[in-house]
Amino acid sequence: MARTPIWKSIADTLSGEIADGLYSPGDKLPTEAQLSARFGVNRHTVRHALSALVKAGTVHTRRGAGAFVAQTPTDYPIGRRVRFHQNLRAAGRTPAKQVLSVITRLASSKEQEALQLGEAAQVHVYDGLSFADDQPIALFCSIFPAARFPDLPRALEGLGSVTAALKSGKVSDYTRAWTRLTATAATATQALHLRLAEGAPLLRSVGVNADLTGQPIELGRTWFAGDRVTLTLSDEM
Repeated sequence: MARTPIWKSIADTLSGEIADGLYSPGDKLPTEAQLSARFGVNRHTVRHALSALVKAGTVHTRRGAGAFVAQTPTDYPIGRRVRFHQNLRAAGRTPAKQVLSVITRLASSKEQEALQLGEAAQVHVYDGLSFADDQPIALFCSIFPAARFPDLPRALEGLGSVTAALKSGKVSDYTRAWTRLTATAATATQALHLRLAEGAPLLRSVGVNADLTGQPIELGRTWFAGDRVTLTLSDEM
């Protein structure tokens, strides 16, 4: 029978202790020297075990400071009103967003259908990264009809909030028309942004938001880090 690698046994032991509550979110793990002494191995083996925990999202490391237990998964409601900042603050987390790019281009056929646009219509495409307590939890791509919101790119870059940017475009409120959830695996670039291993599980959400008249105003695609977010269904109006 094949033997379990020592580094994996150490990683499994630490992971089990974290799951059992011996270490709380944000706690610092013992130093490499302490773990080496505890398990009777060299530091290289300990680093291999810690690296596996980092890739799994169980711990994170800070240069010169050590390894720390990652936060517990964030509850993120999916309902008629999906508001990023509001959702995370309600879960006791500090939200933040990083703008990756905002471009204007021709809409694809699927985007035309979802947003009820004609041929040759243009859209604004907003790509970004969402954080909870400085930890990346999701990549997103939001697509808006350019003709209706000509000044939206500048508003998005200046305000950093879709809700605030849409208000500047005279949309006082909007709701989710539909949502589809699927499981997928992180690509190399998604893994880089989310600080995950390539192939790590992601939860993919695709949905359309509409204004109060029912007119689609946003096609959104979001890739949540599977071990950092718990999606919950909400009927909140």
